Amino acid sequence: MADVCRICDGSGMRVMQRENGEQYVQPCECRLADRAVKMLTRARIPRRYADCALDNYDLFPGANRTLAAAHRTAKKFVENYPLGNNGSGLLITGSIGVGKTHLAVGILRELVTERGATGLFCDYRDLLKQVQNSYNKQVAATELEILAPVFDAEVLVLDELGASKPTDWVWDTVAQILNTRYNDRRTTIITTNYANLPPLGGGDNSSALAAARTATREETLGDRIGERMRSRLQEMCVVVEMQGEDFRQSVKRASFA
Repeated sequence: MADVCRICDGSGMRVMQRENGEQYVQPCECRLADRAVKMLTRARIPRRYADCALDNYDLFPGANRTLAAAHRTAKKFVENYPLGNNGSGLLITGSIGVGKTHLAVGILRELVTERGATGLFCDYRDLLKQVQNSYNKQVAATELEILAPVFDAEVLVLDELGASKPTDWVWDTVAQILNTRYNDRRTTIITTNYANLPPLGGGDNSSALAAARTATREETLGDRIGERMRSRLQEMCVVVEMQGEDFRQSVKRASFA
């Protein structure tokens, strides 16, 4: 049997008193805590990141200074939400293992628990697979049913944008998601391993020249989602660049010890 709250005696409401002696009621802390737990569950944060928070982001000695700057930006973003953000989100860029997803989840968690926002975590590759799978006649879910929560979430974390192989269909799907959220002024927090730069081939990704340049240089975000959508992100999001070594390789290696 669950413990009964000692403050409200299980009613979920508590009586308060103003300075002039007037009494009023407000939701008890226990109800607010229960709501926060439910909203976090609905946010679909993966188990791997379930404990990620802004307070436990590990700025180990010798870490690149951009990581501390990104952490400060994340905390400021939460402090200013929602009025100070005006619908703008964050585009968090950087190499693998610098903590982009940790910060994004930490922001999402605090916006849900401290600001009462509704949120949703989406892995970019998994989302595209779900949409593709909806075209199978044996699958009950439609494309719109899959994308509706993505469109409607007050705060969306879209993790690893650009991770799937770029095709016209991928670009159209990304455009649909980003344009819908942009037009509705909804907050989108994006992480990506690709540099926030235009396509290497000047937008002509099918040319032999573009292929040759890609072979000798790392691809950019423009290559992966198209320059039109990369440009849209500059309007939607404040860019946060994170640099440094792979934290998982240098500090948190798996061990059976």
